[in-house]
Amino acid sequence: MRKFLLAAATAALLATPATQAQDGPEWALVVHGGAGVIERGAMTPETEAAYRASMQAALDRGEAVLSAGGRALDAIEAVIQEMEDDPLYNAGRGAVFTAAGTNELDASIMDGATLNAGAVAGVTQVRHPITLARAVMEESRHVMLQGEGAETFASEQELEMVPGSYFFTERRWAALERSLGRLGLEIPPRPEGAPDPEPVDHGMLDRDAREHRFGTVGVVALDSDGNIAAGTSTGGTTAKRWGRVGDSPIIGAGTYANNESCGVSATGTGEYFIRLTIASRICALVEFEGLSLQEASDQVIIEELTELGGDGGIVALAPDGQIAWSFNTPGMYRAKANSEGLNVVGIYGDED
Repeated sequence: MRKFLLAAATAALLATPATQAQDGPEWALVVHGGAGVIERGAMTPETEAAYRASMQAALDRGEAVLSAGGRALDAIEAVIQEMEDDPLYNAGRGAVFTAAGTNELDASIMDGATLNAGAVAGVTQVRHPITLARAVMEESRHVMLQGEGAETFASEQELEMVPGSYFFTERRWAALERSLGRLGLEIPPRPEGAPDPEPVDHGMLDRDAREHRFGTVGVVALDSDGNIAAGTSTGGTTAKRWGRVGDSPIIGAGTYANNESCGVSATGTGEYFIRLTIASRICALVEFEGLSLQEASDQVIIEELTELGGDGGIVALAPDGQIAWSFNTPGMYRAKANSEGLNVVGIYGDED
């Protein structure tokens, strides 16, 4: 059974010379941590500093893989694993709760060199859904697995499994109670194994309700061989029902990568991103209409998504090193870096 050991995979690739065929940076990376009503003054200075530090840590982790000659896929997995372990984000530990009081996690990954892809939906016991998505891509003949079957496959691949209480955070549980109260739905029992209740800052819950309705994490990477990869991971939406699945695990909607055009990872109201197949549409505009990456991103997000009534954003990266992000919300947690010294972390809409 294969386990994904990122350090070993990176080390094995160190002997591979860089073969970037086009002018531009040797490697590049762009990351998001969710979009929404993220406004100046809504966070305490300490919370804002924590998000900026976390986004910088994501860049640093990706750079460590890419600057050593590692594959874009390895960088995607390494960065998202770290973000899935960070309770700041709605992915992995810190994911929001369904109306039934459980955490149902979705993720996807795509290799732009081969168009191979893997995705999982509704998993509840896999510590790193992004690693399971990669296992689906590389160790099965399928693209998407869901629920119990996906977890059976994870066990067969000897991936790390955890109890449901691992994903519990008081902040997300309080948000669930508030949402269910407003919907007039019954609040489920507190999950088995959850810690004793703790006080929660209701001002923070107000902010979370605005900015994390559709929070996800995502990464697009370009490696020194000129290959693009993209990945996305999410806990979905608070109080979701009936096994709802959003865009994050759907190839072409929440994640897409193609060496002929670009790679995209999305965050937003998933139903709209699915209808517009946003990730693949941006890449199609680059490949077939000749738009720049930023032009294509803005056309789809600022114009088409807004006109349809959806909200959210994307990060994108092209094989020549172009980096773009676009969002029609007041803010998006985002960061970008490349081998030429670029290193930017942003939160608010008025930041470059």
